[in-house]
Amino acid sequence: MIKGLYEAHLPVSDLQKSIIFYEKLGLELAYVQNKLAFFWIVKGESWLGLWESEEAKLDYHPSIRHIAFKIDEEDLASVKEWLQSIDIEIKTAFGYSPAQQPLVLPNNPHAHAAIYFADPDGNSIELITPLRLDVEEDFPMMSINDRYKKMMDTRLA
Repeated sequence: MIKGLYEAHLPVSDLQKSIIFYEKLGLELAYVQNKLAFFWIVKGESWLGLWESEEAKLDYHPSIRHIAFKIDEEDLASVKEWLQSIDIEIKTAFGYSPAQQPLVLPNNPHAHAAIYFADPDGNSIELITPLRLDVEEDFPMMSINDRYKKMMDTRLA
């Protein structure tokens, strides 16, 4: 019966500042009322609710202050430049510096590539794309550049 995720919510301390930030990411503002704003992630399919609250500065934990937006694999080549062009700073994640991202995450049996940054309140934002599904080969977490190099070395061997 479940067809996907329709909505997710994040706490924010300044709704107007957050609206500007999420519009920079290309999300369409769908609804604003008092201390609440909704943005379409995919219009008619999924949206993000931002709730202005004095309690927005909760200690970070991915279960309450993290959201991952899906991107296409072909966008990995330009995602860093795009984030820099809209003045969004990539953050260190899993010990990998901004220069080493996007990362390849070995969530076996799946693999994903992702890059991480934060919104104005420190909510963790991830842009992620699946690289493969249902493959049992183990591998360590690595930068996407290291993955591409490994793939090239394998082809040349």
